[in-house]
Amino acid sequence: MKIRELKEMIRTWWDEDEPEDQAESIVENGADSLPDNWKKEEEKKDPLAPPSKEEEHMIKLAADHPLNRLHALRGSEKKGKMPPPRICVDEKGVLPEDLAKKETPRLRQALTAASLSRLNKAKPRKDNPPPDLDAEVWFYLSADKLAAWMLVFPPAGVGQQINRDMIYRGLKAKGITYGVDKTLADRLSRDEHRYCTLYVIAVGVPAFNGKNGNIVDAFPRGAQRFLDTDEYDQVDYTNLNWIQNVEQGDEICRLILPTEGEPGVNVLGQEIPAKSGKAAVLPKGRNTEISEDGTRLLAQLPGHVEFTNRAFHVKPVLEISENVDFSTGDIKFLGDVHVHGDVCSGFTVRAQGNVQVDGVIEAGSIVEAGGDLMVTKGILGDGETVIRGRRGVFAKYMEGVTAYVRENLQTDCLVNCEVYCDGDVQVESGRGTIIGGQVWAAQKVAARIVGAKSECRTTITLGGQPCATAERKRLLEEIDELEKELEKAETQLDSPARAAKLSRSKVRLPAAKLKLNQLDKELEEYEDENNEENDRRRLECGIAYPGTEIIIDEERMVLRQEKRQCIAKLLLGEIILM
Repeated sequence: MKIRELKEMIRTWWDEDEPEDQAESIVENGADSLPDNWKKEEEKKDPLAPPSKEEEHMIKLAADHPLNRLHALRGSEKKGKMPPPRICVDEKGVLPEDLAKKETPRLRQALTAASLSRLNKAKPRKDNPPPDLDAEVWFYLSADKLAAWMLVFPPAGVGQQINRDMIYRGLKAKGITYGVDKTLADRLSRDEHRYCTLYVIAVGVPAFNGKNGNIVDAFPRGAQRFLDTDEYDQVDYTNLNWIQNVEQGDEICRLILPTEGEPGVNVLGQEIPAKSGKAAVLPKGRNTEISEDGTRLLAQLPGHVEFTNRAFHVKPVLEISENVDFSTGDIKFLGDVHVHGDVCSGFTVRAQGNVQVDGVIEAGSIVEAGGDLMVTKGILGDGETVIRGRRGVFAKYMEGVTAYVRENLQTDCLVNCEVYCDGDVQVESGRGTIIGGQVWAAQKVAARIVGAKSECRTTITLGGQPCATAERKRLLEEIDELEKELEKAETQLDSPARAAKLSRSKVRLPAAKLKLNQLDKELEEYEDENNEENDRRRLECGIAYPGTEIIIDEERMVLRQEKRQCIAKLLLGEIILM
């Protein structure tokens, strides 16, 4: 801005004999050279005090901002002083916090443009007398029309001062009809701060969307499975706390209905629509029913409640009162199985739910659980015994067993076992011994004793996806065997036996290949992901005897001497003992 323009605007504001000095001071020093009455409020503030809500919403204008120049021009015409411009987006705190912050940049831009337009009309032209302009009411509406601000530009020359009628005419012209602060509109024409001050003139009512429906569960969706250790460091394997019993007619969960939305009104008097909440759906599964009023999910029969596949199911437990032997045959069940005796040699138990065996699992048996597998007395295998647990496996002891565990394994003793576990292997209670065989865990192996004084080879492998990798190896062997069987059958003469063999091979081979492809994708996704559990891969033991082999990634270490109270982990590409 040119010095001569400032000189005319502020001639009567400061010492009239030195307008050029004051104009130069504004240009060079900005707001620091404003009149004292503009700065007196700032001088009262404690510089260390945190800003108030009012200060947070203040818009500070540069000394040569068009609004300040308009104000100075009016001061020179009045031959007196007016209160300084005050631009506070929410002085009374009547607006939502997010609305005030969101609108501040847009309001500043709109105010600058309006002030500049008014200044161009009000400032004197060369060789022409100063123009006469009436006071002008300027309005600004928020983007969502929920708030309206007002500022009055001062008159120029002998123009008309602001009055009540001007304000209401302006409101009508803008269409602002709802939530108007009529008290402010009525008194503003007499207020000392009527010019160059921003006011919130109208506030609408926001719309409130309804709340979505919800489900309140009477049973946890993820049952917690844990074993308690007594004061003698013994684990009660009969009490796993995983069965959630329910009687017929018991409530499983309750439906909370959605609420209707409350429409709002903007400052233009227009209704703001509101969304009603979305209804929730009761997670109805097998053996459950919905109550007559449609708000409760009930059990149709007594059994075990479990949440799987996004629904609650009531699973009746299959009770085997004695042993699984010739009197029962192999067991294949969709729910839970409770064997009160033993799983005898050569028999198979498969269940989609949990399996509990109060006795032992004998040699040559196969036990597969879609949930947890809990064996009170233990598993005595012969190298042919196989157990699978889609969740955890808990057994008193395990000997000569091949085990596939998707979550954690807990036992007192592992002897000559081949274990593949996607979680932690815990062998810390009772004897807490791992002797011989191989234990491959994705995360951690913890035991009191690893290996034996006889230095028998005991391998501990950490990391990767043990179950998927082992299953892939088994599938490759199965596919190779099926392909050989199919090739051999095709060369044989036609017979019922040949036809049956071909039919069986043609069904099993595509299924095995499909499962292999799924496992390959699973392993590929695992390798592409950033494994955040790498820091947990470790072996923790009280005693590790010579002959113990530790494998982490591609690194191997064979202990040559006894180690006590050690932790083995991978650090900077090398296995270290701590």
